[in-house]
Amino acid sequence: MRIAILKRDKCQPRKCEYECIKYCPMVRTGEETVVQGEDGKPVISEELCEGCGICIKKCPFDAVSIIGLPEELKGEETHRYGENGFVLYGMPIPKAGKITGAIGENGIGKSTAIKILSGLQVPNLGKVDAEAKPSWDEIIKKYAGSELQNYFDKLSKAKIKVAYKPQYVDALPEFFDGKVHELLERTDETGVSKQLVKAFELEEALNKDIKELSGGELQRVAVIGCMIRAADFYFFDEVTPYLDIHQRVKVAKGIKEVLRDNAVVVVEHDLAILDMLADYAHLLYGEPGGYGVVTMPKSTNRGINEYLGGFLHAENVRIRDKPIEFSTHPPREKLKGGDVFIEYDGFEKNYGGDGFVLEAKPGSIGKGEVLGIVGRNAIGKSTFVKVLAGETEPTTGKISFDIKVSYKPQYIKGELDMKVKEFIYSLKGGLSEADVIDVLHPLRISEIENRNIKELSGGELQNVAIAACLCHDASLYMLDEPSAHLDVEQKVRLIKTIRRYAERRGVSMLIVDHDIYLIDLLSDRLMVFDGEPGVRGEIKGCFGMREGMNLFLKDLGVTFRRDKSTLRPRINKIGSAKDREQKEKGRYYYL
Repeated sequence: MRIAILKRDKCQPRKCEYECIKYCPMVRTGEETVVQGEDGKPVISEELCEGCGICIKKCPFDAVSIIGLPEELKGEETHRYGENGFVLYGMPIPKAGKITGAIGENGIGKSTAIKILSGLQVPNLGKVDAEAKPSWDEIIKKYAGSELQNYFDKLSKAKIKVAYKPQYVDALPEFFDGKVHELLERTDETGVSKQLVKAFELEEALNKDIKELSGGELQRVAVIGCMIRAADFYFFDEVTPYLDIHQRVKVAKGIKEVLRDNAVVVVEHDLAILDMLADYAHLLYGEPGGYGVVTMPKSTNRGINEYLGGFLHAENVRIRDKPIEFSTHPPREKLKGGDVFIEYDGFEKNYGGDGFVLEAKPGSIGKGEVLGIVGRNAIGKSTFVKVLAGETEPTTGKISFDIKVSYKPQYIKGELDMKVKEFIYSLKGGLSEADVIDVLHPLRISEIENRNIKELSGGELQNVAIAACLCHDASLYMLDEPSAHLDVEQKVRLIKTIRRYAERRGVSMLIVDHDIYLIDLLSDRLMVFDGEPGVRGEIKGCFGMREGMNLFLKDLGVTFRRDKSTLRPRINKIGSAKDREQKEKGRYYYL
């Protein structure tokens, strides 16, 4: 069985000679295997295609994919986006009184799956012809004998009520005009909005206009807006973007407490939070933009372990060449004198009046070190990085070292009107071609190098910003929230890229991020921030991973243990015997 995928955003028939038609062996024998469609773009017949792959090699824009699939998937299509478009196989299964997670790359079908479950999209069972689209009766019959039969039957007859939180909360101001409290009062059907506003620390945002909210505030308002509906099924398409680790934990606790008796499905890329939140997990594998397959539900622990290990046992499918491995001990606990790369004096950054104040003690960064930086939002992490980068002048004290610094800011904008490749290569300066390729290849920039920066998605733009930072010829690299908008696979590639780059070139890195897995895998040491968000911030110091993580997790109020088989950190269930034991011993980061 094979499917043919045409990536329509890449296909440019006006700039090619229809090589996919011209060189197809079947076309040369008179078969209409590849023909020109009504919009000028090619249409590939999957029935006639022999899978020779010539069209893939000849297409100048890498717009064609011919994918061989297991025969057992034949006839199992859930939804297809047009002829030669993305295909989804299988569906997650909501369970009453349980939280079900969905894990997979971007572009693999997670959002499509929960849109179908929430009734926002009707599955076409792979039939893209408008006249052949299936009725609800056909859809229900397709899932006869499964839990989804009863679900789709009730959904089609409007006998169940669903609540849905979309992936992109930035669009919320386009659909609602007014104050936050007005939106929540209008939406609240369960009477728990005040409880959630307090739990999610949103009191100060209640009188703000929706258009004035930050990304983190918008995310929490959207989550609350979904939770306060009187629904039977709740669907959340990512709950952690824009949130710091404290806010992520609070949101996870809130969902578990308030919706404990309901059926909940959550799509999430932060595996530590998903591990804490979900009872079961569906893994989605395949080829982004090509096809996605939903596995049967697995226990969350087993599902995450298989995903990190790269092999799905029940499906007998390998999704990664090498497993993601965690270390039982940090590679560096203390800096020795000869290991110090730069030292900086203490300083203060005061924004005046009642503005924010950051107090930074003297410190140092090691040669070839990756220094992780953790703390709440609005507590001075980005300010600290900006001062070191020379982007902001300190109010008192002085930062002065004669080195080249490369800085990726927290918020990035895709406003440049130029191609990705041109932009990256305009920055490389004295870097060798090998150094640049060492960045571009693992981040898969070649797949988007001919696209305009203005056309990129959030994840693509983030990868380009990371590549742009690393392709500067510098000695110190500072990346502020590089994991934002990235899926699990992209984070894995980011971790490998940064570690290899720092070791090979002997350069130092400062990484600010809220993904605890990423920080754990990347960091040699940990810089911990404390204070009152938006008011004051202070740096507690630079610590070895054991001491730093223990200090940070104690403030967070959660405990981590090591998974026995993979050694990955796992958040203990709040109030569990293990959680209580570790808190009593003061060992929040269990090694």
